Amino acid sequence: MLNRLEMMRIFCTTAEASSFKEAAARLGISPQAVTRAIKELESLLGEPLFYRNTRQIRITEFGEQLALRGRDAISSVDDLFITSGKRQEQEIGGVVRITAPVVMGKHFLQPILSKIAKEHPQITIDLRLSDMHSDVVEQQIDIGVRVGFLRDSSFVARVLAKVSFLIVATPELVAKVGKPQTLEDLHQLPTIALVDKSSGKHWPWFFADGQQINPQHTSFIIDDSDSEVSLVLNGVGFAQIGAPLVMPQLRSGELVSVLDEFAAPGWDLNIYRPRRGPVPERIRLIYDALVQALSDPAYFPTLR
Repeated sequence: MLNRLEMMRIFCTTAEASSFKEAAARLGISPQAVTRAIKELESLLGEPLFYRNTRQIRITEFGEQLALRGRDAISSVDDLFITSGKRQEQEIGGVVRITAPVVMGKHFLQPILSKIAKEHPQITIDLRLSDMHSDVVEQQIDIGVRVGFLRDSSFVARVLAKVSFLIVATPELVAKVGKPQTLEDLHQLPTIALVDKSSGKHWPWFFADGQQINPQHTSFIIDDSDSEVSLVLNGVGFAQIGAPLVMPQLRSGELVSVLDEFAAPGWDLNIYRPRRGPVPERIRLIYDALVQALSDPAYFPTLR
């Protein structure tokens, strides 16, 4: 039988992992040893610590509270044996799980997170990119970034910027087919449709006063925002694209925007985290770095 401190250390590591296998790898022991330790601790406490199925584990509410207290207790014991020079490095170590839309993550989060990973190798960054909303509890997400409405009001959320959506095309295409003067004119022009992966339908184009249209003359259908930008730059058609993705090309003159007077109000760019007790230093470090960068128009441009 393991001593109680070692069982608690194994449990706290498992509470931050997505599976017993991942916890075992981080601890340098076998998955069977992790399973035995968790079972012994559950038997000792008389409470289940995890919900288990064949694909994943999910910590129980009792387990979450125990993990918070257990980490503090283990940290206090460890402090007796570490020098002051190592203390700060150990306190900031661990896994930070982040979710973001694909194009946001690739263009704006990865550069920031790469810099942090190089400066703090004791932090493991787990970045999950998806255009569909993630289950932050089930996936144990620590930080989320999302454009638009947040469905869960229990999050601790902060609006960092407003993201406008612009109708853009190359100057050559505008010269060839004409500049639209009304929304109805868009139905006569070649356009690019972006597919909403969650529904399989085309994203509608949004305009002021709640107006929405689906242009009728679709030249190209795509389900990737980066590819959509490339198609626009190649002169394939007009498209409605988030301003931060095309602001450099608008400033350089590679693209022009049309129908600006019909533009809808910008969507909120949110950063959020679940409500679950004190924020560990490693999460606070990354959260603050993302807030600083995404609030800076020089890094995340939303205006010309």
